[in-house]
Amino acid sequence: MNDPNSHAFVNGRFYMNPEHVTADDFFRSGLNMPGNASNQLGVAGVQANVNTLPGLNTLGISSSRLDYAPYALNAPHTNPRASEILVVVEGTLYVGFITSTSGPNMKNKLFSKILHPGDVFVFPIGLIHFQFNVRKTNAVAITRFNSQNAGYNIIANALFGSHPSINDDILAKAFQVDKKIVDYIQSQYDRVGLLLDNYDKPNSN
Repeated sequence: MNDPNSHAFVNGRFYMNPEHVTADDFFRSGLNMPGNASNQLGVAGVQANVNTLPGLNTLGISSSRLDYAPYALNAPHTNPRASEILVVVEGTLYVGFITSTSGPNMKNKLFSKILHPGDVFVFPIGLIHFQFNVRKTNAVAITRFNSQNAGYNIIANALFGSHPSINDDILAKAFQVDKKIVDYIQSQYDRVGLLLDNYDKPNSN
């Protein structure tokens, strides 16, 4: 689990001696509380994964609560290690994922849906997906993953906010735009953690 003095290293985590395990290793509170969505995208996540719930180690499951401010966007991203199932608890979300291509003449296809409370949507592993709050009221969703740590890779952050930066010639050619546009976008990501600054912090209000 999380004990560096244990004798086994399993699935990326130290495996705790069973004699030292307590009920707290299988417990995580806080998913009833909204996350702090005071960031540029207006989305917050409260995680119940192996980093916050050690008992999940080797079990292949995790969960999170997502809070969306009005018109907030959970920007296009991937979960590289898990498929995701999302249930809307409150509000209205426009969600979707984009397929990979299977041939030279194939185009990426968007699968999207408007979700209301009680609606469920699945995002296949590794595919780019997003959620957008289409209302002027808050929204809440609960997610489940088939991994103890699904990973979270925002496409824009990865391309324009990496350290060191990707050469602007490469990005300019990839997006077929002038390098000045690339330089401008990269400058916006000098404030590292655009979404994640408060991603797993409870709302103190």
